[in-house]
Amino acid sequence: MRRMPAPAFTADELLRLPRGRGRHELVHGELRTMSPAGPRHGKVAARFAKILMMHVDRLRLGDVYGADTGFLLARGPDTVMAPDVAFVAAARAHLAPETGYFPGPPDLAVEVRSPGDSPAEVAAKAQKWLAHGCGVVVAVDPASRTAVVWRRLEATRALCEQDTLDCGDVVPGFTLRLSELFAD
Repeated sequence: MRRMPAPAFTADELLRLPRGRGRHELVHGELRTMSPAGPRHGKVAARFAKILMMHVDRLRLGDVYGADTGFLLARGPDTVMAPDVAFVAAARAHLAPETGYFPGPPDLAVEVRSPGDSPAEVAAKAQKWLAHGCGVVVAVDPASRTAVVWRRLEATRALCEQDTLDCGDVVPGFTLRLSELFAD
């Protein structure tokens, strides 16, 4: 007997899920549940968001979003993803709806690697962001104190703790010495 594939989950159904039962993303209609992050993950994500937000707010460059913000990347089947930190330039910030998901990708997506994430999974997620129009994806690895940077049409760049991340092409003037993220 042939099994029928499960019907695709939609962005509207995702929006109606009860809060507090895990964090979810939707990839090509498939619901994916993520475990809560550990303290080190949360600290690095919060520190990145704080440094980015101070820069963005000072220069009025756009909006910075945290991990609970969904970005609607595709319909039919729907894809809604939520990076740990996101930046949307001022020219597109007005697109943010009062309710629902941001329509389209952020200009910068930051993913903080969890211990259970393989490098291949992180790279696949970065490629999804880029394929849907994100300008820069940064994957920070708190365990190794490193980061990997992806840009469309450019080679992947690996950074160590002593290096400086430069996202000035997407967030004007924004640079970050990785050691700032990992300071104890």
